[in-house]
Amino acid sequence: MASMTADSALLSNYAMANASAINLGKRVFGVSVLPRTIGFNGRKFESFRTRAVMQVATPTIVEESKMEDHLGLNVVTETEVREKGFMGMRKTKLVCTVGPSCCSYEELEKLALGGMNVARLNMCHNTRDWHQDVIRKIKKLNHELGFCVSVMIDTEGSQIHVADHGAPYSVKAEDGSIWFFTTERFEGCRPFTVQASYEGFAEGIKEGDELVVDGGMATFEVIERIGNDLRCKCIDPGLLLPRAKLSFWRDGKLVDKHNELPTLSTKDWSDIEFGISEGVDFIAMSFVKDADAVKHLKNYLSTKNKLIKVLAKIESLESLHKLEEIVEASDGIMVARGDLGVEIPLEQIPTVQEEIIDLCRQLNKPVIVASQLLESMIEYPTPTRAEVADVSEAVRQYADALMLSGESAIGSFGEKALSVLCMASSRMELWSREENQRPSLPERKLGVSLPDQIAEQICNCAGRMANNLGVDAIFVYTKHGKMATLLSRNRPNPPIFAFTNEKSTQMALNLQWGVTPVLIELSDDMEANITRTTDLIKAKGMLKEGDAVLIISDVSRTCATPTVYQSLQVKVIS
Repeated sequence: MASMTADSALLSNYAMANASAINLGKRVFGVSVLPRTIGFNGRKFESFRTRAVMQVATPTIVEESKMEDHLGLNVVTETEVREKGFMGMRKTKLVCTVGPSCCSYEELEKLALGGMNVARLNMCHNTRDWHQDVIRKIKKLNHELGFCVSVMIDTEGSQIHVADHGAPYSVKAEDGSIWFFTTERFEGCRPFTVQASYEGFAEGIKEGDELVVDGGMATFEVIERIGNDLRCKCIDPGLLLPRAKLSFWRDGKLVDKHNELPTLSTKDWSDIEFGISEGVDFIAMSFVKDADAVKHLKNYLSTKNKLIKVLAKIESLESLHKLEEIVEASDGIMVARGDLGVEIPLEQIPTVQEEIIDLCRQLNKPVIVASQLLESMIEYPTPTRAEVADVSEAVRQYADALMLSGESAIGSFGEKALSVLCMASSRMELWSREENQRPSLPERKLGVSLPDQIAEQICNCAGRMANNLGVDAIFVYTKHGKMATLLSRNRPNPPIFAFTNEKSTQMALNLQWGVTPVLIELSDDMEANITRTTDLIKAKGMLKEGDAVLIISDVSRTCATPTVYQSLQVKVIS
């Protein structure tokens, strides 16, 4: 009996009416399967409730509070379910970068209505007051209009970029023109002169090296080094954008200068303090070299008692070399394909992207595919067919989220670009279900402690049960969101509704594939929680008689012997 797991108990065709308890010192693990007859899709069959209970020695006291009849559910989700049904819900999450084109209250509302799950603020651009104003507008939309949009700040990172080129927007570099790249700070405009952000940006650079702007938007050859400055000739004409990134190449290889710079600059720490004070939900770290920088920031946030999630951006060759340790240390990953494409051959980007997505799913970390998804829509109202294919491929690979950058921040058609992401991702998700293109089950076992192993096995099994039984939705009751993320990791067909009484958990789950976070007061009486939430959702017209829901819980109960309580049952709405 010692080898029995929750997974094997659940997959035994429900042959066991009662499974014996396994005694492990002071801990007791028991599985029971209780049948009852229910009707589902015009058929009668036995419904089963499976419950796993772990008795632990440490007492926990949960104070029962008065529950209010309020369901903190995104208004967009309500409309989507009523119009399309549970299986018509989009599962891939959408991140929009906020910029001058979409920073008004009205434009932000349009993006929220269009399906924006997370609003990203790039700290490279705009003023502190501007960022504060945008964050408060988003929080106002959530509070007053019933949206659920999380806020992410993206640190600038220690990078070499254009500090100023004398124009408010872009400057065209013509073939053969001579430009001067300097670290000197001056007011006003000098023709063909670009200010670089890093004092030592020219150190180690030789005549004949190539200076590449934004991964290939324009290319210059270094023809003379004058102190810390460079005189260059344009050999590949293009646009110089504000704060464009600069990199150097020699004999077809990148001249790596990231090691000279810290991961988080003084400005980054100032921006992080600002994010903490404004109550942001995510911090994305730029140019992460290793896990230590991620751990350092997470430890710092814990000393502030802040439950902000830390995402690591994979955008350098060095981060790829230490990918697994970075993924394990972080709360999520952003695949920054634009900068990554500067450091590795272009033809390797598709396979590297797929490998990162798969590793993140194995390690149960959300992953965002970013950069140039619909780049042409910065200027044009329709995307190229190749861009739609690129978006669909990221969805097919089961990325948690897709991100718009310039398309929403400075483009003229941000709302249309968001609608393209919605349509393309929904269509690819539908095709995957119709063709039975289910993802392979996660191979790695994550749980170390016995309670974690039980939760993992229950969620793995629940994903298979949901697909095999064809239930309409999965309801999970969770405080910190762990079981919701484990369910998402399995990429089940039905949508996952995660009920939590923690605001930070609700906002963090906004980035998880297929998870709709719902903020609601929970008691330690699970049956009361289930009855109340299903009644509230039914009252909103989202559930109807005959719908089947798979219900999972990890909410602790108050009792004489404290327990970590995990249960699984199927409920048919009557």
